Amino acid sequence: MNKNVHCVIMAGGVGSRFWPMSRQNMPKQYLDILGTGSSLIKLTYDRFKDLTHKKNFMVVTSADYAELTKEHLPDLISNQILLEPDRKNTAPCIAYAAYKLYKQNSDSIMVITPADHIILKETTFHASMDEAIEHASQTGNLVTLGIQPSRPDSGYGYIQFHREGNYTSETIKKVKTFTEKPNTDLAIKFLQSGDFYWNSGMFIWKTSAIIDAIKKHLPLMAEAFETCNESFWTDTETESINQVYSECQSISIDYGIMEKADNVDVVLGQDFGWSDLGTWGSLYDQVKTANGENVHFGENIRNYGTTSSIVMVPKNKLAVIQGLHNYIVIDTEDALLICQKDEEQKIKQFVKDLEIEGKADYL
Repeated sequence: MNKNVHCVIMAGGVGSRFWPMSRQNMPKQYLDILGTGSSLIKLTYDRFKDLTHKKNFMVVTSADYAELTKEHLPDLISNQILLEPDRKNTAPCIAYAAYKLYKQNSDSIMVITPADHIILKETTFHASMDEAIEHASQTGNLVTLGIQPSRPDSGYGYIQFHREGNYTSETIKKVKTFTEKPNTDLAIKFLQSGDFYWNSGMFIWKTSAIIDAIKKHLPLMAEAFETCNESFWTDTETESINQVYSECQSISIDYGIMEKADNVDVVLGQDFGWSDLGTWGSLYDQVKTANGENVHFGENIRNYGTTSSIVMVPKNKLAVIQGLHNYIVIDTEDALLICQKDEEQKIKQFVKDLEIEGKADYL
């Protein structure tokens, strides 16, 4: 175990594409969606415990979820839970963790992971992660973990890599381009070319390397966070961060850094049963059964001529579903979603429409 490896869990999102289960006051990372007895954020924490010590974890989340995070990850102390005053995408989130961590350990290596992924084959996953950590440590490059695509999914970002390279490992390649959520036709071409992997949203790099990249590609953000150096790990940190976030633009690490930097590599991850659980469809793909390929979450569900669908109902409710094919049916105490699985990207728009209509109680 490398004492310089630090794991940063990004847990500030709302997970609107998992509505109506995921809500503003209880986003999906704090839900036991898989029925394992552990929330997604707890599963993420447990997955990385073999890579680093519990004192080397950070969680970056919204101030609204401070108590939830402490409840789900009782091993962490308050200084390990970084509270964002506003949601401004992943670049400020990662910058906050990087600048704070660098003050504590200038030799640190950061492993960045979202809180809502699932990994079914953890031994294989750890092997890919160990390779990424070693490569980032030796080269100082920015490293991302790629996932071999199994279908032309338009809901994921894609990484194109150079087939030829100078690295001795066949699974490490220099990144050529990033493409954010292409349409289905383009995704099919990506799949056919063999030069594209899914962007997992997991990153590995020296803390010093990402800070250098922020200074180069997001100089205003770098200047803002540098003003916090004296306040990190002190009682004035929250006040300083609130000021910094008011000055930061909202931008993803992909747009802000990864697409611009020339020292980006990808580790071609082996098959370790990855899903980002970004949508109901991704959950369906992970747990689908041979029984008409229906996925049930509930004790009293009866299907008649229904196929390739996911159905979730409360434990105390009987549901009879007839004649549906390729549908999402999610029933909660106060909301019901019925949506074609192929159209699930529209769920985010449904949530926006409810917000516009002032239906905050359902969000």
